Amino acid sequence: MDDRLSHVRAELAPTGRLCVAINYGNPVLAQRDKDGAPAGVSAALARALAAELGVSVEFATFDAAGDVFAAIDEDRWRVAFLARDPVRAEKLYFTEPYVSIEGTYLVPDAAPDQTVEDLDRDGACISVGKGAAYDLFLTRTLTRASLRRAPTSADAVNVFVEQQLSAAAGVRQPLEAYAAEHSGYRVLPGRFTAIEQCIAVAGVAASGPVTSYVDAFMARMKQSDIVKCALKKSGHPENLATP
Repeated sequence: MDDRLSHVRAELAPTGRLCVAINYGNPVLAQRDKDGAPAGVSAALARALAAELGVSVEFATFDAAGDVFAAIDEDRWRVAFLARDPVRAEKLYFTEPYVSIEGTYLVPDAAPDQTVEDLDRDGACISVGKGAAYDLFLTRTLTRASLRRAPTSADAVNVFVEQQLSAAAGVRQPLEAYAAEHSGYRVLPGRFTAIEQCIAVAGVAASGPVTSYVDAFMARMKQSDIVKCALKKSGHPENLATP
């Protein structure tokens, strides 16, 4: 192993294990396999990175992206798979995205709203998973509607239904799955933001050689079929992969 790779391994896997945060709150990116182990595109990339570094992988699993971010100072992980956001970028280094997904709204069938822009109105109350990428984005951009935060994105849908709110904000695919299984709800066309999913490196490890390495790793993975294959295997469209 050359000196550069040795340095990267020492920063990302100082114990000989690559500690990776996996967020089960986004089912497009992470799922559990039949044995309960992490699966999906995030887990596939984590294992590929560990293999390239010549170390084992250890997963720290979370039910919400906000919990992943909150655990930075606990040094529970060195690498995570999160949506790029300016607030998070204060403590994390982000690569270019490998997947882009839409943030949109689940609304009652009878709601007057026809576009995502219609939800930013007086009296509208939108449920959202606390600390999720769409929570951070909507906090910055909504001018009239209010937010009601739930512990996770899945909880946000439950809060929306139980409290009869105006909408639930989230990732398009799980919102569409909910609407397909529950009559009386629909998902709005369009998006309020494109959620760019990236490799994130904790600041404690984000030296120049490390960030250069993970950038190059991400570029190689995007040129290979690993992202598209992992998306397809987990039942998600290959076109979510960024070029």
